[in-house]
Amino acid sequence: MRKQTRLLVIGLLFLSAGATAQEEKVDMATIQKIREEGLNHSHVMDIAFHLTDASGNRLTASPGFMRAANWAKQQLTAWGLVGATLDPWGEFGKGWELQKSYLAMTAPYYKPLIAYPKAWCGGTEGPKTASVLLISATDSAGLEKYKGQMAGKILIPEINEVYQQSFKPDATRHTDAQLDSMSKVVMRPVDTAELRRRRAGFNRGALAFLNTLRNEAIEEGAVAILSQSNRGHDGTLFVQGGGSYQPTAPANFLDMVITLEDYTTIVRLLMAGMPVTLDADVKTKFQTDDTKGYNVIAEIKGTDKKLKDEVVMLGGHLDSWHSATGATDNAAGCTVMMEVVRILKTLGIQPRRTIRIALWSGEEEGLLGSRGYVKKTFADPATMVLQPAHEKFAGYFNIDNGTGKVRGIYLQGNEACRPIFTQWLQPFHDLDANTVTISNTGGTDHQSFDAVGLPGFQFIQDEIEYSTRTHHTNMDSYAHLREDDLKQIATIVAAFVYNTAQRDEKLPRKQLPKPRPAGRGGF
Repeated sequence: MRKQTRLLVIGLLFLSAGATAQEEKVDMATIQKIREEGLNHSHVMDIAFHLTDASGNRLTASPGFMRAANWAKQQLTAWGLVGATLDPWGEFGKGWELQKSYLAMTAPYYKPLIAYPKAWCGGTEGPKTASVLLISATDSAGLEKYKGQMAGKILIPEINEVYQQSFKPDATRHTDAQLDSMSKVVMRPVDTAELRRRRAGFNRGALAFLNTLRNEAIEEGAVAILSQSNRGHDGTLFVQGGGSYQPTAPANFLDMVITLEDYTTIVRLLMAGMPVTLDADVKTKFQTDDTKGYNVIAEIKGTDKKLKDEVVMLGGHLDSWHSATGATDNAAGCTVMMEVVRILKTLGIQPRRTIRIALWSGEEEGLLGSRGYVKKTFADPATMVLQPAHEKFAGYFNIDNGTGKVRGIYLQGNEACRPIFTQWLQPFHDLDANTVTISNTGGTDHQSFDAVGLPGFQFIQDEIEYSTRTHHTNMDSYAHLREDDLKQIATIVAAFVYNTAQRDEKLPRKQLPKPRPAGRGGF
């Protein structure tokens, strides 16, 4: 079927389906223009290049983050958005960058190691050659026998991991059965007893042991400690933070993540009584001149006399971890959100409500950028004292689950939006987006809006390699982006943002939550 005919059929099906629920006034001619621009004239890969390869990693407050943020600000302005700014949301902490990293085994033979330091760690203060000390202890008492032995050593805690192949593909898409199951989910009360059991199961003892080991290593003058993840195999490293980033905190003890294969090789050699020597040379730099956190904010101003002061928001977090360029987490989300506003400006759309894009920082450290923005702009969940802008908020849409295409949307418990979103997805059934689930999804910035009773939503996306290969890893680079999927995401999100901006009414809201002190759901 030719494209124009297919779009006409989709429009007729949409209008027919809309008759079964309260009719949504959707301008299908504009939706077709959005499809044409988004699918056939896309800029997503150029945007992604500038946010990844051209900027480097985007750890919050790092030089790479600021390169990407300033480029985004300039590009949004060039497209015709107004008020583009780096908006401070509050105190973050010190910036950090890795300037040099080398680790290799030099005895019993030479072998370069795949390794990456955790963020906010100090360096080696020049090249070091150090023997490796195997730590065969599981609690603080067990460390007593190693006292006086750590000076000048690289430490490696003993593990007994045996690599087991999963026999599952790295990259997957949701099946029809999975999506059907998601659409039929029924909301149930939170099982607080189960939550308590899960918290109790967290191995606080292991964390305390590692903290004690680091403290003793610092006191005795060790060089570094080695870490691994049982998912970190086949050259993939899962690397995050190494400790505090507060402005007055000392540099964290050097903690280097290496692959499971290299880690277990060293452990086996040491357990066999064969000495292991490593060469290490790590240089890091901290920035403390400006310890604030910044979000990128820009707008397409509304034009309706009665609705122009109301706001529709879209966004994703711009910050990343540092072992790659954060392509799927979350340059992909920022790329498609920038593409959304580019599409709308290119088409000359004059929205009734103001459309505001936000590229957040500090998400990886706890949704800090979006929480700070929501707190100062709309409400503080700790008190639930509402700002005037709270009443004028129409909705927020978020992307932060990798490069996989949209398959539908999470209602976040907001059942009143089901018939609306079901109709809005009708024009995109041919693009495999048709699932609406009442389920909540967490771990990203729409939760900051939901926490103060504002309608915030994350889209259902295909997993692709997100959990197996790219999320928080050294593989999260431009090469792992899927162009056609990003085009599809941007097109669908553009339609949702446009429809929200044009509705006579704001999106329905859930019941306003009660105040939640910090640590209990507050910021």
